[in-house]
Amino acid sequence: MGKLVFMFPGQGSQYIGMGKEFYDAMPVCKEVYDLASEASGLDVAKLCFEENEQIHITEYTQIAMLATEAAIYAALKEQGITPDVTAGLSLGEYGALIASGVMSMKDAFAVIRKRGIYMQNAVPTGGAMSAVLGLDAAAIEGVCEEICKTTGGMVSIANYNCPGQIVITGEQAAVEQASAALKESGAKRVIPLKVSGPFHSKMLASAGEQLAEALEDIPIADSFLPYLSNVTADYVTKAEEVKPLLTQQVASSVRWQQTIERLITDGADIFVEIGPGKTLFGFMRKIDRGVTVYNVDKMEDFNAYVNR
Repeated sequence: MGKLVFMFPGQGSQYIGMGKEFYDAMPVCKEVYDLASEASGLDVAKLCFEENEQIHITEYTQIAMLATEAAIYAALKEQGITPDVTAGLSLGEYGALIASGVMSMKDAFAVIRKRGIYMQNAVPTGGAMSAVLGLDAAAIEGVCEEICKTTGGMVSIANYNCPGQIVITGEQAAVEQASAALKESGAKRVIPLKVSGPFHSKMLASAGEQLAEALEDIPIADSFLPYLSNVTADYVTKAEEVKPLLTQQVASSVRWQQTIERLITDGADIFVEIGPGKTLFGFMRKIDRGVTVYNVDKMEDFNAYVNR
């Protein structure tokens, strides 16, 4: 018997109207958005469904994305579909926490609202991120270390997304120097990303410290379905591991490729991406074409998966 993985995307795939079909069609999904609004003090349905610029600002993106992921998860759960294990990319890890039963939905919404604010406020001026295409991880790590050593600047890997796609993060000048060096080292392309800060770099350590305080009063379940941490690409099965890893996650590399490879090694063979966009679906195609991958973003995806 294979294993079913629910996986949840991170920032960047949000769009106006995400989740609206679920909100309109299923009371259980409307309840999730109402709960997100109550926990965050924002009108989350309005944020997700009506034209606005805020949805692309970290402080608001995170709660909007998580509410949508949680609503679609609730729709699947209502159909009796539950995972064996979960994982999520960056903020998506909070979707995994909800689906694994690590913390209540309301608590996860309250925490993610604060995380978004802390990350927004911690963003220093002069941070940048770039996607590096067509170069292996070891070569990229080597270039980043060399730039840090020779210039005293700060640049490191933010995301190990999939083979041939790695994201670097850090100080603008260091990221630019690393980008030039990576092209010389054989990278096919290095693409500056339109982001509001150097996420998953040490420059955001202060946000992690604030998050640690916010997590102090949040109850963690004694037992829960296993999920994999971005920081370690390993299973989290003990309650006491949850908060330290979530705290570190803000300023650590996201080991997504390693997470998926670990799951496949352990027999996971069906992956369902839950939430806006098809980012993780795309990564799966590059990591391993031998597993079955579904994406549930719209109602037609939901019906196709439920009635498969």
